[in-house]
Amino acid sequence: MENVKILAVVGMSGSGKSTAIEYLTDKNVPKVYFGGVIYKAMEEAGIERKPDLERIFREEIREREGKDFVVKRVVEETRRLIEAGQRRIVLDGMYSWTEYRVLKKEFPKEMTVVAVILPKELRHKRVAERPDRPFNAKEINERDWSEIENLEKGGPIANADYYLDNSGTIAELHEEVKQLLAEIKFLD
Repeated sequence: MENVKILAVVGMSGSGKSTAIEYLTDKNVPKVYFGGVIYKAMEEAGIERKPDLERIFREEIREREGKDFVVKRVVEETRRLIEAGQRRIVLDGMYSWTEYRVLKKEFPKEMTVVAVILPKELRHKRVAERPDRPFNAKEINERDWSEIENLEKGGPIANADYYLDNSGTIAELHEEVKQLLAEIKFLD
């Protein structure tokens, strides 16, 4: 695992994780998407992809198969990328404390966790206004509570190695990502 660096981007729904990750994937950094594991399992179970069904399925499969259901598959995919010669990888969608602990054990020196943060009021406003998957105030509050209580999402955010403030523009967030990548020598 010489010279391997893995960047796990975490944050609450609507924080700007996808925008930060897009900056990396535009630079040809391969992405392992936690949600993709859920989508594939839903497809295999014949369940339609809808936000409410996704949440229910995500919680039920973790209850049935174990809290490490998704992360086991993410570890396998990450290892395949490393074996194929990839040395820089971004992880998109780490949710739970269980997932955090598994990944820190599997990649103790290679993984850096970055949380994308902004004030809750601004995050909720942006979620309500986004063109795809908008939520009203009640829906985003319910999602926040569900992610914190049922998926242990707060732990990885609280224990992140770095924080990126997404209170400004997309260009400003991209600049923060660029500065962080230089600091941790991610794209050298």
